[in-house]
Amino acid sequence: MMNELDELKQIFRSEDLPRPSAAARAEAIAAAMAHAEKISTTSQEAGVAARLRNRMATIWNRRKVMHSINRSHAFMAGTALAAITLLVIGSPVLQHLANEGAFAPPAAPPSPIASRPAPAVEDLARNMAEPSPKAEAEAMNAAPPQVAARRKEALGALTLADGITAAASSDAADAVAVPTLQENRDRFTDFTSNPVKQVATDPLSTFSIDVDTASYSFVRRSLEANVLPPKDAVRVEEMINYFPYDYRAPTDRAEPFTANVSLMQTPWNAGTRLMRIGIKGYSVAGETRPRANLVFLIDTSGSMQDQDKLPLLLNSFRLLLDTLSPDDTVSIVTYAGSAGTVLEPTRASDQAKILAALDTLSAGGSTAGAEGIRQAYDLATRNFDRQGVNRVILATDGDFNVGISDPRELQDFVERQRRSGIYLSVLGFGAGNYNDDLMQRLAQSGNGNAAYIDSLGEARKVLVDEATSTLFPIANDVKIQVEFNPAAVSEYRLIGYETRVLDKDDFNNDKVDAGDIGAGHTVTALYEVTPSGSKGQLVDPLRYGKAEQPGTPAGEYAFVKIRYKLPGEDESRLITRPVTAADERPDKDASFAAAVAAFGQILRGGQYTGSFGYDDVIALASASRGEDPYGYRAGFITLARLAKSARAMQ
Repeated sequence: MMNELDELKQIFRSEDLPRPSAAARAEAIAAAMAHAEKISTTSQEAGVAARLRNRMATIWNRRKVMHSINRSHAFMAGTALAAITLLVIGSPVLQHLANEGAFAPPAAPPSPIASRPAPAVEDLARNMAEPSPKAEAEAMNAAPPQVAARRKEALGALTLADGITAAASSDAADAVAVPTLQENRDRFTDFTSNPVKQVATDPLSTFSIDVDTASYSFVRRSLEANVLPPKDAVRVEEMINYFPYDYRAPTDRAEPFTANVSLMQTPWNAGTRLMRIGIKGYSVAGETRPRANLVFLIDTSGSMQDQDKLPLLLNSFRLLLDTLSPDDTVSIVTYAGSAGTVLEPTRASDQAKILAALDTLSAGGSTAGAEGIRQAYDLATRNFDRQGVNRVILATDGDFNVGISDPRELQDFVERQRRSGIYLSVLGFGAGNYNDDLMQRLAQSGNGNAAYIDSLGEARKVLVDEATSTLFPIANDVKIQVEFNPAAVSEYRLIGYETRVLDKDDFNNDKVDAGDIGAGHTVTALYEVTPSGSKGQLVDPLRYGKAEQPGTPAGEYAFVKIRYKLPGEDESRLITRPVTAADERPDKDASFAAAVAAFGQILRGGQYTGSFGYDDVIALASASRGEDPYGYRAGFITLARLAKSARAMQ
């Protein structure tokens, strides 16, 4: 049974209708303008958000109808059809006409779509997000004031929440999935940047190391969508530690790393210096690394159905399988509404069985995260390897909406399991519903690392190129404490590590948990220090400050102490090193780390970076790029360029 539109189309196909005259076309447009103005006037009292939602629904419905009519060659069959089309479609048709140049000077006709290759989804979205300001302004100026105002409003209505603008209907555009407008529910831990501290009153700085890299990947995803990331998504230490650095490696497993220290001029402040502390973990050769008992805990809830979630997750785990030794063990637990064991402990040599289990997974249901975690730990306990590494790898978007009454209770459970020798690592996927806050807390409680997988390339970096450092720890509870010399340094500021700061008495307390470092992993920390007497000092000297203590070592800026535990041990060991003028030997690695630190601080508002901007970051990173076998540093420079034109999140 045909509807009214189908009947109209059939009639127009059977009739040899004349093409519309210019006058008829102008009359139809004027009628549509009047109709649109009437609708606009009567709906002015409606909220902006409501109008945007209604217009977006109409626009997308219009695209489908327009495409259907265009394929039957009946869109401009005559004046009558034009009038009917305007009445059916409503005011959004003005946008279509405006896009075709109805209200602007004639432009050169575009080349046929068929003559160009169809763009990738990412490229098309990026092009749609970046209309030409010049062309837009010219079109506005050429139109009458009322038309220009209505066209501007229509264009504004087409801008989506994520910065992507709807394109006019075409075969290529229809190949792109229609985006849905939904509330952004990404969650991040709120924190403020570390303040400047006076050495005279607070000479000790203590923090836990951090080997997570999730922040950098999420920032990259945001910028590649032409949107600036949320401020709290930017953890500067994770951005710095995303990159490997050529630090001196230790030669003895009993002392699994050494402290590498350097001093350089601060790029964004002529009155301060950057002190870099870098450590590199002892590398474990393939034949000497311990066996691995791994439990893949996979979120298969309905929120994981997007292509950048469960499908990417499964491909990521397929990559990881290629890095495992034949004697390693793999189990798979899933959770969606209820938890279930998909694969009992299986040797990694039986890849066919493991891959077959992965192939059965699909997304659907609510998220019983707590139940899944308990079942995964139970499986890891039953297959516990006293001579190996026992680890649960949780892969999720973090949307635990069923089964958790108290996140603190879940953290306590993970901490108890950590003390029994089973660690937890977290891989995050997707956006719009990403619970970074909970995932960070779980990874820290489980002595594991947190990574955000936004592409198969990132999965390869984390699970293949860095598999050894991700899975096999060589030191636990690693803490750093720096004591600054008031005779040489007046102020200091730790860049990043806001969520890892410890009390000064936590340093010598072996009961206090801290971060772990994996085999071959590098960790970097930067301090901005103000030499005594420098014009860069932000806090006035104390009038009644303490006099210099006798016996203060001359020529030392600071004294670095590192505490750590070897795996399986409960008592910490200590590494110490003074920082002197001999350490003033800047290198390309230090300069590149400074560029990343500046970039992260600018994204967070640039409280301490002054006039140092994105162009300065690009110049510094380009000059200090150095060896870049995987292209990570080149990718960073690209991100800094993208940030220059990215829009703030609405």
